[in-house]
Amino acid sequence: MLKASRTLPEGAARAAPNDTLTLPFELRQKSRLVATLASGRQIALALPRGNVLRGGTLLEADDGSVVAVCSANEELSVVRSADPAALLRAAYHLGNRHVALQIEAGALSYLHDHVLDDMLHGLGLHPQVEQQPFEPEAGAYGRAGHHHHEHDRAHDHHH
Repeated sequence: MLKASRTLPEGAARAAPNDTLTLPFELRQKSRLVATLASGRQIALALPRGNVLRGGTLLEADDGSVVAVCSANEELSVVRSADPAALLRAAYHLGNRHVALQIEAGALSYLHDHVLDDMLHGLGLHPQVEQQPFEPEAGAYGRAGHHHHEHDRAHDHHH
């Protein structure tokens, strides 16, 4: 079994990948994982904790080969609007629910959830269910989809 314990730095001389690894967002957040490459070979990931693999990330395997990470198509709810205030309001309410959110010009996307879709309908927006790769924002604490309270140790919220 192939093993990978590091990613190649962005901007480093890019070697042509020898294989690809296509994963949904949930699995791209894991630092320990056994998965199947496009070639059918298995790979064991033992990556530093706290990193999210993004589409286009290159992994260096123990045999020197390079594996390109691809973001799998997933069922997403996509909200499009020409009204920036409507999208900001939607992002605010989704953020209050700690939803991993992909933000693009004129659109917000999140893993499909009919309850969240209903909430946005109540705000006058109309999410569409689409199959596409999901690349949510990393967030203020660096890891997409997870809420951390590191700042809680620095100061008391209840003065």
